[in-house]
Order: sequence, then C-alpha cells, then structure tokens
Amino acid sequence: MVAKKSISKIGGGIESYLRRIFGLMTGAVGVTALTTFIMSISGAWTALIHNGGLSATYYIIAFGGLGLSLWAQARAFSMKPSTAKWLLFLYSILMGIALTPMILVSSPLSILIALVLAAVMFACMTMFGYKTVKDLSFLGTFLFIGMIGLILVGIVSIFTGPLGVVFNQIVCLIGVLVFALFAAYDMQTLKNAYYAIGNGEQKDQLAVLGALHMYISFVAMFEYILGLLNSRD
Repeated sequence: MVAKKSISKIGGGIESYLRRIFGLMTGAVGVTALTTFIMSISGAWTALIHNGGLSATYYIIAFGGLGLSLWAQARAFSMKPSTAKWLLFLYSILMGIALTPMILVSSPLSILIALVLAAVMFACMTMFGYKTVKDLSFLGTFLFIGMIGLILVGIVSIFTGPLGVVFNQIVCLIGVLVFALFAAYDMQTLKNAYYAIGNGEQKDQLAVLGALHMYISFVAMFEYILGLLNSRD
C-alpha cells in the first residue's frame, strides 16, 4: 500500500513538472506568434529588409537570439527560475522578429499546414521520447553535429545567396528530421533528469531549460516545414 502511494506521488510530481515545461513552452510560442503578428501589421518588418534582402538589423537580432539561447542554456542552473523565464520570453520575442520575413512571403494555407504538421510531429516525438524504454542518449552527438551543420549552412547562405531549390529542400528535410529527433531525445533526457535531481529549485531551473529546448525544437520544425512548403510553391 505504501509502495503504491509512493509511486502515485512520483507520477504526480513528474506530471506537474512536465505541465510546467509545456506550459512555459506554449506561452513562449504564443509570444513568438504575437510578436510576428505585430511586426507584420505595424510595418516594423521594413527594418528587417534592405534592397530586397535581409538587413543588418535582421542578422543582429537573429544571431543575438542564438547567442542568448546558448548563454541561457550554459547558465541555466546558476540563475533564478524567474530570471530564466524572462530570458525565455525575451528569446521568443527575438525569434518572432526573426521569423517575420518568412511569414510575410508565405501563404496563410502554407503557414497553417506547417503549424499543424509541426504540432502533430512534435506531439508524436515527445510522446515517443517519454514512453520508449530504448536509451536515446546515443543520438546526442549526431543531433548536435546535425544542428551545427544546419547553422553553418545558414551562415554560408548569407554570403552566397540562395543555394538552389533542391538543395534547400534537402536542408529543410534534414532540419525537420534533426529537430523531430531532438524533441524525443530531450523529452527522455528531461524525464530521466527529473528523477536524478532532488532539489526543488533545480527542478524549477530544469523545467525552464526544458521549455527552452522544446520551444527551439518546435519552432525549428515549423520553420523548416514552412521553408519546404515555400520551396515547392
């Protein structure tokens, strides 16, 4: 009887922990969507465009957001959870600004399809990561290399211009695959970390870090799916 109660408490604990993660992630996605909407209707998006291409302001914001996310992840367990939450939402604002040019050149139908596909794939992969008994830790190195490769391709395209429709489609497909696997990998890692960490504040810090990881995976999947749909138009 005691054992059953203990198991129930553990289950309730991790359920609350996961609700915090996905609640924060959903809030961050909402902030990104709202930011993109405001940028689109206010005309502020013009600051992101220069001579038919992306402006220096755009790249400052995009790389500033990348730097902020890396710094926040490195400092996740040395800052207060409340501070980490503010940084998460600041990052989501920067991402909303960075996504605006892509949204502006996409049709409403493409945006809706990309959003639905990203949501379904994300839900399936996180559920798989939570339920599977297979250790997914072996994916870590490969996914990290894949992510770095995608970032490098993005940087190269800044200086060389569009890299071709077929090449772009291949990159988008790889991007979707990498971040779909990241969703499963991060979910299993967060689940295991919950049981490994005993401190309550550390669990709160981990929840914010987990929300950031999940947010990045979901938004990246949406971005790459939308890029794939746009390249087919």
